[in-house]
Amino acid sequence: MDAFFASVEVLDDPSLTGLPVVVGGAGARGVVASCTYEARVFGVRSAMPSLRARQLCPHAVFLPGRHGRYAEISGQLHRILSDITPMVEPIGLDEAFLDVAGAVRMLGPPETIARRLRERVRHDLSLECAVGVGRSKMVAKLASRAAKPRVSRSGLEPGRGVVLVAPDVELAFLHGHRVEALWGVGPATATRLHELGIRTVGELAAAPVETLVRRVGKASGLHLAALARGEDPSPVTPDRPAKSIGHEETFSRDVADPAELQRHVLRMAESVASMLRGSGCAARTVTVKVKFGDLSLQSRSHTLDRAITTGGAIGQVASVLLAAIDPGEGLRLLGVSASGLVVGGAEQLSFDLGDGHAEGTQSATSLEQAWQDATAAVDAVRGRFGRSAVGSASMVTPEGVQVPARRDAPWGPSN
Repeated sequence: MDAFFASVEVLDDPSLTGLPVVVGGAGARGVVASCTYEARVFGVRSAMPSLRARQLCPHAVFLPGRHGRYAEISGQLHRILSDITPMVEPIGLDEAFLDVAGAVRMLGPPETIARRLRERVRHDLSLECAVGVGRSKMVAKLASRAAKPRVSRSGLEPGRGVVLVAPDVELAFLHGHRVEALWGVGPATATRLHELGIRTVGELAAAPVETLVRRVGKASGLHLAALARGEDPSPVTPDRPAKSIGHEETFSRDVADPAELQRHVLRMAESVASMLRGSGCAARTVTVKVKFGDLSLQSRSHTLDRAITTGGAIGQVASVLLAAIDPGEGLRLLGVSASGLVVGGAEQLSFDLGDGHAEGTQSATSLEQAWQDATAAVDAVRGRFGRSAVGSASMVTPEGVQVPARRDAPWGPSN
């Protein structure tokens, strides 16, 4: 989708049409999640610090974002995709891979399917998208980027909308890209490749595989060499299960008070537990992640013998993990996530968190059991009266009960 979050905001508020709209955290620690092409003309980009975006475009309209609304539109989008083929692999809210090999007899060649898809999205959602067509997921991904509008010094250039990369031009198309365009090439790998004089995919394809293996390791070297040759065997995988569910927040100021941090971690644990149950999953591993004022990161994890779903059990594990981290002069970010997901409810547990970690530590078995009935009641109340109808004490604010939803504050604070 083109500038998805920002485009949805313009769709819902037509007075924003033609304006440089930025979705993200507007505060000093915020980052840009999405922006309209009118903002991109000024150099604003996704993942850019919001302070920098304001410097580049002082008259930009900053909006905090509404993840629930984006998820609603995303659901409509994926229903459109599923009408074309059941072979749909979602990649986030606004992107997906489709394997249309089984649809060509009914719907026509891939380029025709792509154009019809684009027209359907425009008609049904009043939004724009870019579609790339290729023999592999890598080529299709790069083709979709090539199909998008472009920003240049002269202004905004309309995109082609659909780009087809035929097999006979595939290598020429790939080799013109910088190595950073390939999956698996992050900043560290890119630096190692640059030190070898490799900056384009074509140069990567020409490099001896042995040289790549020595520089970036066997697995990465072989993987990148194959991609540079156009070899990407990864299939489209429908209904790919989530690997983790989590919530994290960047604070408007560094927080060092242990009691305040414990309140935050319990609130986030309850949110993660609610999302787990909503997904029909339980989790075996709980992780606490922190970022300090100097931007260094630490994380602590604990894997259980059995899976859990309640805020009480997840919160207890997260509290113990957080207590093992020295906040020093303060934490800039705190997050709780659950992984090792299994479909279905929690099972009976037979472990505890050990002695001496926190006063009153209970076994996870008793915590999970004790919270089951209360959790079921909370879910029933929220299902009938809304998320803010009931919550734990850690969720009470001057504005009432606030239950953080998934990615409620992923782009930093607004103040």
